[in-house]
Amino acid sequence: MTYTTYLDTLPDPSNPIGEAGEPGGTNGPGYSSVRLSSEHKIMNTRTNSGRLISRELSGHKWNISIGYNPMTREEFEPVYTFLLQKRGSMTPFFVSLPQYKVPRNSDFATFVASNNFSPSVAAGESGGTTMMIENANFSSSNNGSARLGDIFTITDTDSNHKKTYQITRVETHNNYESNTTGPISSQLRIHFIPALQRPVTTNATINFNNPKFRVVLKNDIQEYSLNSENLYSFSLELEEAQP
Repeated sequence: MTYTTYLDTLPDPSNPIGEAGEPGGTNGPGYSSVRLSSEHKIMNTRTNSGRLISRELSGHKWNISIGYNPMTREEFEPVYTFLLQKRGSMTPFFVSLPQYKVPRNSDFATFVASNNFSPSVAAGESGGTTMMIENANFSSSNNGSARLGDIFTITDTDSNHKKTYQITRVETHNNYESNTTGPISSQLRIHFIPALQRPVTTNATINFNNPKFRVVLKNDIQEYSLNSENLYSFSLELEEAQP
């Protein structure tokens, strides 16, 4: 058997790994807990008159904490050795969080499983937090809609655009802010955080189906504990890492 690439996603029940590091083989364990935090570094300054001035000091970052139930060695080793191969925070990898694997709306999740959205207009500059997206076969009346809290990634000609975004507002052709030109039936206007990290072209693909976070380990020391029942206890602290 040969394969084209090593698995680059943390092993879980949807991302099994083989003995040679290939996708497929042994299912990774599920998570007992997940904590996600959104980190914006903001500096606030007040003038003598009390006026507030705010500015962003650095780029946005997602932080992820993952907990596991006690594991047998068969469950533990695929995860632990996958992480050892990354040499601490040296090598980034991807992680799929189960609550964001598919969009919240079931009709929309079915549609994006086999259809892609693209921006209606190129976002020529980074820094935007709104995008009009479309698919000629899409109808929000029949195919549902993205919803608050859904996440997405962007595949574009810029292969370094690996940022993960989360939706904070969704406008459809029959529900939109009146001072703007509303979406047509095949479009959605999505608002999201953080701001775009890179320019986006109209050829880009907006990935709603199984989007993943690109991360590194926060700690260069990885350790586990083994109890008297030969069960392994283990947890992870991750932070988003951009190319």
